[in-house]
Amino acid sequence: MAERRAPAADPPGVAARRAALRVLDGVLRRGEALEVALGPATRGLDRADDRGLVHALAAAVLRWMVDLDALIDSATARALPDDAKARMALRLALAQALVLGTPGHAAIATVLPLVDGGPRKLVHGVFGTLMRRPVALPEVPTLPAPVAARWQAAWGAAMVAGAERALAAPPPLDLTLADAGQTEALAARLHGVSLMPGHLRLAEHGGVPEIEGFGEGGWWVQDLAASLPARLIGGGEGRAIDVCAAPGGKTMQLAAAGWHVTAIDIAESRLARLSENLGRTGLSAEIVTADALKWSPPAPADAVLLDAPCSATGIFRRHPDVLYRAHPRLIGEMVALQTRLLNRVANWVRPGGVLVYATCSLEPEEGERQLERFLAAHANFTLDPVLPDELPDGVPATRQGWLRTFPQQIADKGGLDGFFAARMIRTG
Repeated sequence: MAERRAPAADPPGVAARRAALRVLDGVLRRGEALEVALGPATRGLDRADDRGLVHALAAAVLRWMVDLDALIDSATARALPDDAKARMALRLALAQALVLGTPGHAAIATVLPLVDGGPRKLVHGVFGTLMRRPVALPEVPTLPAPVAARWQAAWGAAMVAGAERALAAPPPLDLTLADAGQTEALAARLHGVSLMPGHLRLAEHGGVPEIEGFGEGGWWVQDLAASLPARLIGGGEGRAIDVCAAPGGKTMQLAAAGWHVTAIDIAESRLARLSENLGRTGLSAEIVTADALKWSPPAPADAVLLDAPCSATGIFRRHPDVLYRAHPRLIGEMVALQTRLLNRVANWVRPGGVLVYATCSLEPEEGERQLERFLAAHANFTLDPVLPDELPDGVPATRQGWLRTFPQQIADKGGLDGFFAARMIRTG
């Protein structure tokens, strides 16, 4: 009986490309978040830098996929199916060559083993045709058509153009400081820029644990826009509840501002990360693993912050996968969940207390329209307008009184994630 041969090992570099293909399949076919798909896809890779390469490859494809597909279609007689392995391999090869700067011969050599038979010849031929022209990507990526149409209807053409510029490259790293009084000193040591007290932005950095001060716990990673909802609550000595709290940036803000914080989240694994962050920073909070739709606090709180589950379209700069996962059905499901959560946590606020509602979404259904429906149904809550001096320079206060950030704001300083937030007072 003949021995069964073990499958041949991948040539150098191919394993990372094969893993990137699995990540893209998870995002585009199964609707998984890039970070979720990354874990199983990279299992078995030996080195951390290989996993970093997989992330970079998948993210590059997702940032530029509309334009990569336009190049591919320009070199084929018939359009390849979206989920065809040949198209996926070409996306990977072109992203390497045109985005990541990989030499063309290496870019194609590392993806051809991913494709068998006739499609392999097609991939090699199309890539060769494009490289001989030669080709280049546009200055900024093109948003997927459904996203561009949705955002243009909601916010206008200038916002869409700004979003496309913001998509071109990963954003800078933002840090929130536990002690705002250390802002200038830490900015000088890390060569960063502060856009608000207690904030620091780093254009260049290595791994987060290698940044000065990580072990001492004086700061944590948090986009500037994501830090604004907790800033709207301000300092206090009473009891605050952070709903849907993980991974914990807002919990740490509230704790650093003097509040006695209860952090509740349904995901135990994400709360473990929150607990680690609290341990590193030396801050404290009561951690509750529970479904906010079923849990109730023992007594009303002085402040409640609901950073609600949402489509997350506002964080597309860091997570370009959301542009392909956040379809209208998902947005509708999130709106329904947000409504239920808002109605429930409103009862957790004492009369005279503060309720802040926030989402990292650029969809008005999850922000402005959600707030309007809530206020129309809850006469015992009134909007407490966000003031200009509570915001970074370049982020205007809205005439309606809520907070809305866009990716094109302060673009010359690194931009912002898209966020909505509103501060309300319970009047009775």
